Amino acid sequence: MKVAFTTMGDSLDAPLDSRFGRAQKFLVYDLDRGTFEIIDNQQNLNAAQGAGIQSAETVARLGVGSVVTGHCGPKAFRVLAAAKIAVYSSEAPTVSEALRALRSGALKAAASADVEGHWDRSS
Repeated sequence: MKVAFTTMGDSLDAPLDSRFGRAQKFLVYDLDRGTFEIIDNQQNLNAAQGAGIQSAETVARLGVGSVVTGHCGPKAFRVLAAAKIAVYSSEAPTVSEALRALRSGALKAAASADVEGHWDRSS
């Protein structure tokens, strides 16, 4: 199974991005193979609107079964849920720590969005 992590970098040691829709990048980790690829999300980083929906559609096209992020808004959550993609929230500082928490069962799948639309971590 593949898992998409929101990130600000290009490695497992990169910071986990706290925002889903406006994440800088997605690190797509293949749990079966232990490999990953980096997907740039620059087109949604500065989008005026629709960033969450577009980001959700992007990860759905990548064939992931789950997403690990800091926070997920309602529109993105609806698209991910419709695509049968589980959403996990994590406060882990890095992708590798979030991956470790996911593998250990410490993360629980979210039942709904945990922030309002247009959430900004600087607010």
